[in-house]
Amino acid sequence: MRTWRRSLEAAGVSQGALRGDYGEVARFMRRREPAGYLAVRLLVPAAHQPHALAGYAFASYTDDLCDRGTVQERVLRYDDWSAQVRTALASGGAGHPLLRAFLHTAADRGLPHRWIESYLDGARIDLDFTGFATEDDYQRYVERLTWPFLMITTGLAHQGGGSAEFAAGCRLFADAAQRTDFLTDLSEDLRDGRLYLPASDLERHGVTREDLEQGRDLPGVRALITATAATARATLREADVLMDHCPAEHRRLMRFVLDLHHQRLDTVTARGASVARRPVRDRPLRCLRLLAQGSPSRDADRTPVG
Repeated sequence: MRTWRRSLEAAGVSQGALRGDYGEVARFMRRREPAGYLAVRLLVPAAHQPHALAGYAFASYTDDLCDRGTVQERVLRYDDWSAQVRTALASGGAGHPLLRAFLHTAADRGLPHRWIESYLDGARIDLDFTGFATEDDYQRYVERLTWPFLMITTGLAHQGGGSAEFAAGCRLFADAAQRTDFLTDLSEDLRDGRLYLPASDLERHGVTREDLEQGRDLPGVRALITATAATARATLREADVLMDHCPAEHRRLMRFVLDLHHQRLDTVTARGASVARRPVRDRPLRCLRLLAQGSPSRDADRTPVG
């Protein structure tokens, strides 16, 4: 692993103030997503590391603003942040270090602004989220929020944001990853008064919201968790098409991320109804094993497109 200074030099980040902004990006990601930070530092070429982390830092910081505090607090905080971002996109300048670094990265990588605008619009959904009635409601959420999130993070792997085929693969992964996250975070979401599983899925398995909130180990609850995990798994397998449209220098990270979600679904399936009582968390040793497997030889038989 190269030093962070060497990575900044390789990425062409030469200005002192801008280096400080990317330093804030690195510190933020080490605190918030230590496994993700380590994966980028180990699996992505040095010249791409600052940009990859800047995308995730911006998207994650925005996401955090929507998740903490009362609805009124979240709305006020998010409206202020959204205005800052839109002003920064128009002017090219910003007051927040994570935003300044992201602006530089977006310009350097030619990220289309439409994905940033779409993410800002979609993030408002979480400010006063009331639940999904049907699968169609859930898919609209993925379309408006999760997919743009991926395009302003994973999309930085491509100069210009990537091909239509790459974007379609990201849409599949957005669905699989979001459904997986709803399962791993189910207990915490319920404690916060939120339920992201569609009401129609609960009805299909004869499960009530109270069953989940009380952590009841019922056949219907087990069936609901198993079925949701199976749906996520099927879509995740489809999302493997991303390996065919991912730049060679980012394929190791993509393989790790896909495998990590398979690992999470393995844990969810093994845990069953207990995921409603306590969250599913990545085990550091298992993550390290996945990182160790991320060698170029694993994907030697694939030819990247674009």
